[in-house]
Amino acid sequence: MKLSDFVVKEAILTDLKVATKETAIRAMVESLGAKGSIKAGEQESIIAAILKREELGSTGIGKGVAVPHTKHPSVDRLVATIALSKDGVEFSSLDGEDVHILFLLVSPPDRPGDHLRALENISRHLRNDNFCNFLKQAPSADAVIELLEEADSNQLG
Repeated sequence: MKLSDFVVKEAILTDLKVATKETAIRAMVESLGAKGSIKAGEQESIIAAILKREELGSTGIGKGVAVPHTKHPSVDRLVATIALSKDGVEFSSLDGEDVHILFLLVSPPDRPGDHLRALENISRHLRNDNFCNFLKQAPSADAVIELLEEADSNQLG
């Protein structure tokens, strides 16, 4: 499973300017909605589901990274987007640091294996400091996708 298979290039936000977890999640879901990856009438429900998941424990995994995610019946395949924040977003992260890389994932409830594989793949790449450093500096969605494709083919060590 490749990152570039489910990240919606057109929904990538390379200059997110929000201060809170909820506004960051909202901006990312709305971006997916604007590109047709999420049905317009389902956006609020998806935002609520992700925020409910966050109540169980922050998906701010440390080192400036968060992976908010949910399963939702309105999607029939994995969809994801990435947001980059130069200023950082307060995300109640495990290490208390602000988040600069956000990777939002929505998957169909009847595909739990895909959801877990996608999260594993995302988190494996996000543990790579080189990958994160390059990602933080990506100036455009094209540059982000290029990085994902390099990571998918294991060229980024």
